[in-house]
Amino acid sequence: MVTTFESELRAVPERRYHHRHPFNLRMHQGLLLPEELRTWILNRFHYQRHIPVKDALILAKLEDPALRRLWIRRITDHDGGDGDEGGIERWLRLGEAAGLDRADLLSGRGVLPGVRLAVDGYVNLCRHGTPLEAVAASLTELFAPDLMATRIAAFERHYTWIEPVGLAYFRTRVGQGRRDSDEALSLVLSWARTRAEQEAAIAALSYKCELLWTLLDAVERAPA
Repeated sequence: MVTTFESELRAVPERRYHHRHPFNLRMHQGLLLPEELRTWILNRFHYQRHIPVKDALILAKLEDPALRRLWIRRITDHDGGDGDEGGIERWLRLGEAAGLDRADLLSGRGVLPGVRLAVDGYVNLCRHGTPLEAVAASLTELFAPDLMATRIAAFERHYTWIEPVGLAYFRTRVGQGRRDSDEALSLVLSWARTRAEQEAAIAALSYKCELLWTLLDAVERAPA
């Protein structure tokens, strides 16, 4: 049974997740020029490489060993381990498939100030917020699997100049996103007992959505 609180949580990304951002809409309609897509890949990598950083900050807040074991998997999902190259490596291969140099991606050159500000905001939320707020902010993952599926179809149809191997990140995140969002939602629903706690969780998720929107605003306004 879906509670009122869960409905409120799900309504936040429904309204403001970046699947509605004009840049993403243009991407999925096949309207981006190659240089626009490369600009997005380079700047989004700055966000991707900080995902295990924010997850390490969340991990440090969890007192239950079982929860730490659950959450540490998110770090290895991106950093790699046990024969899995990890999401950061897969994003680097996306960049290479789109014609970017790996060294340029890793250097951070070309990352826009607005993107840095958005990523810093998310990392700081996970650093300074409560465990509830930090985990609630990750619930943008509720919409990520569908976005990844849409993106795969768009790239295969409109951006055939990108080598297919570059889509491995998107393909992997469909399953990971569903699993991660289910786990995070369960934690948030169990932790947020009072109305004040529920409102804090909703506010954290809203803040995360705005950060992702801000990131794309910066990319969309990047000089040609």
